[in-house]
Amino acid sequence: MAATLRIRFFIIVCVGLLVWIGSAHALQDNSQQAPVPSLAPMLQQVLPGVVSIAVQGHLPAKENPLLSDPFFRRFFGVPEHSQPQSRAFQAAGSGVILDPVKGYVITNNHVIEQAEEITVTLSDGRHLKAKKVGADPDTDIAVVQIPAEDLTGLTVGNSDQMEVGDYVVAVGNPFGLEQTVTLGIVSALGRSGLGIEGYENFIQTDASINPGNSGGALVNLRGELIGINSAIVGPSGGNVGIGLAIPINMVRQVMDQLIEHGSINRGQLGVTVQDLTPELAKALKTDAPGGALIASIAPNSSAEKYGLNPGDVITSVNGTPISDSADLRNKLGLLQVGTALDLGVIHKGKFKEITAILEETVPDKIKVPANVTPLAGVTLGAIEPDSPLFGQVEGAIVLDVNSDSAAGRAGLRLGDAIISVNQQLANSPDEVIRLAGQVSGELLLQIVRNGQMLFIVIDY
Repeated sequence: MAATLRIRFFIIVCVGLLVWIGSAHALQDNSQQAPVPSLAPMLQQVLPGVVSIAVQGHLPAKENPLLSDPFFRRFFGVPEHSQPQSRAFQAAGSGVILDPVKGYVITNNHVIEQAEEITVTLSDGRHLKAKKVGADPDTDIAVVQIPAEDLTGLTVGNSDQMEVGDYVVAVGNPFGLEQTVTLGIVSALGRSGLGIEGYENFIQTDASINPGNSGGALVNLRGELIGINSAIVGPSGGNVGIGLAIPINMVRQVMDQLIEHGSINRGQLGVTVQDLTPELAKALKTDAPGGALIASIAPNSSAEKYGLNPGDVITSVNGTPISDSADLRNKLGLLQVGTALDLGVIHKGKFKEITAILEETVPDKIKVPANVTPLAGVTLGAIEPDSPLFGQVEGAIVLDVNSDSAAGRAGLRLGDAIISVNQQLANSPDEVIRLAGQVSGELLLQIVRNGQMLFIVIDY
């Protein structure tokens, strides 16, 4: 009986071994016949075109108020100008080679803002000094140039053809970890109204984007560049599944102007617009599914010259439908002075076409008088109707600031919008100057910068 059991056990073990060996061979055969899907072949073409960007520079240092007191300096023997006027900073981000022949690299404006030295590191380990070609804070796009030696650029796709649910891959250098790749999908298109940038038309993705990814590539599964990673939405400043990229079609328009002019010379239509809600559409007796409703027209503007009126609804620009007011601002904000527009317009319930030419609006500049000491060296202007801030805040735009002035040392920058002075609201450049002239001692400014509100103290 025992011998019989041993024989049966031996047979079972042998059968098990044969089955296992057969399964192993079957798995090996299947693996040879059906390779595991991988993005590696596509990424081999993409990775050489994504670079790491390191910047160095100086920021204004906050001076200790006690050291501004001459008595304190004399009593403690502190020499004049003993405090540093600035502090060194370092930052890192990503970039994408778009023109390997001329060495043009796209990145975010906030990556290289205030940089005095820019170093680009390629995927092969080369470190190259870069020069700034141009930058546009309103779209957060910048162009730098590196020596064009054996560079690999990315193939550009068409971001207008992307759909929600398409797979995308983000490539960049989060937290300094070079050549990091994450996979996700397009979560939404045309994201705007977030207050992150002046002109917003973001691609939203759940591909993991973290600090350091800014300026990196968002590509489709063909390896085509469809966006430049730009921002994160989340409570902690890290990835929570909401990453934002600037569509490449928008990037290319800005890039071309930056390369040609070094800055964006935006044409102005001279209208203030709002969304066309169902209630407004009913009141205006129109069944338009979308559009931008003109709330006001700037005097002597292109809009006034070519026959636009308050109450008109702009439904298309050059044949492209307009969904809302943000869509119109984005489309106009990428066009240069002198551009001709074919506008589809609903006027008093009837559709008509209007051709208008975008014109240059030169803002009135007000140089702050020297006797207004805290803002001496600053030039202010009004918030114009075509500004993304128009209708959202009141105050004054900083058009120029002397870096050696008290305001410059305190960190006031070109493009800042001053909305309050010592916690008193200011609705115009003249009001900012008047309130600043009444102050003795420290001056507290509330400003809007890149969609964020913050305070600056000017100690003079």
